[in-house]
Amino acid sequence: MNIAIIGGGIGGLATANALLKKGFNVQVYERAKVLRPIGAGLSLTPNGLNSLNAVQPGIAELLIKAGSPIETMTLKRSTGETIASKPMEIMQKYGQPMLSIQWSKLQAILVSVLPPEIIHLQHRCVGFEQQDNCVKAYFAGGKTVQVDLLIGADGINSIVRQGLIGDKFPSYAGRMSWRGVTQYFHKQLSPNVTTLITAPDGKNFMLMDVGGGFTFWGAGALSADDYVYERTTDAKTRVLETFAEWAEPVEAIIAATPKADIVERPICDRPPLKYWSQGRVTLLGDAAHPVVPSLGQGANMAFEDAYELAECLFVAPNIEAALNAYENSRIPRTAVIYDCSATQGYRAYQPDSETTFTKMMKPSQMSQNDFEAWLYSYNQYQSS
Repeated sequence: MNIAIIGGGIGGLATANALLKKGFNVQVYERAKVLRPIGAGLSLTPNGLNSLNAVQPGIAELLIKAGSPIETMTLKRSTGETIASKPMEIMQKYGQPMLSIQWSKLQAILVSVLPPEIIHLQHRCVGFEQQDNCVKAYFAGGKTVQVDLLIGADGINSIVRQGLIGDKFPSYAGRMSWRGVTQYFHKQLSPNVTTLITAPDGKNFMLMDVGGGFTFWGAGALSADDYVYERTTDAKTRVLETFAEWAEPVEAIIAATPKADIVERPICDRPPLKYWSQGRVTLLGDAAHPVVPSLGQGANMAFEDAYELAECLFVAPNIEAALNAYENSRIPRTAVIYDCSATQGYRAYQPDSETTFTKMMKPSQMSQNDFEAWLYSYNQYQSS
């Protein structure tokens, strides 16, 4: 089977590896000129790491060496007082850590296990057309590719999704975000620690050790509109003004981050879909189920998708049966994660956000523990 993946992000790269392992002929088409790093860090949780390891045994160990397993979670007020702190016992419970890693290092490791000739840069997909026995993908500049199956892994603004669903623009969640990664020393920044800082005026700030002396910071604030500045200088000025007079090291680390490395984005999602596939075309990752980043599950869900889609295509008698099985497995789970992400994301920016976060820090929250077990124990790969 010849398969084209639209999108060379981490979901598309993981899917390419999973499909290659099953013997499929796979090509990845990415619109960017180069696979360049972006100013971001992210969390990989046991469900995501187990999915990757099922595809490529040993890759979780490489990622752990490249990142920072989080051992402590700390909650603070914007004025500097520590509200709560707890050890993270994820490794002991689920066999894999909660891992913080730079997006660029994750991308590089995923690229390293792929044949370089299957990744085609400067290929911007502009649409597709299905026929009885194939699907044609069209690219800017006139290039056409004919394949048996087309996978849209091209993110929240997916062109493939528009051809399938036609739901146009994502839903703005009422919050703006800023993020950056920088190598910065401060006495309040410790290895293997993630710190969440909150305020009652609809603002949050996160500091996350991502290994190698680098810290990822992510900021969010309520905003009536989703206007994004074109100039990086304006974006840096805006986030500095938004978090002015917050306790150290908030202002210091923003100031120390080069303006070109600060990413400003509106926080968006899309409501869950009833289907992701039609004929010989399907969706994966943020193209299928984008969520707000409150649970840190975007990448992990994409890695689950990658493994399961490859398994379904390998064992099913035809494409239709494979995509039906893929949807039946994935849509209910991702819908639950969407609901929990949306709810927690909303509460995190309300005046009582401190109360919300404090409850999450307490081990006595039985429903929270049950949800965590359901989320992180998702490992049906050990018997594969």
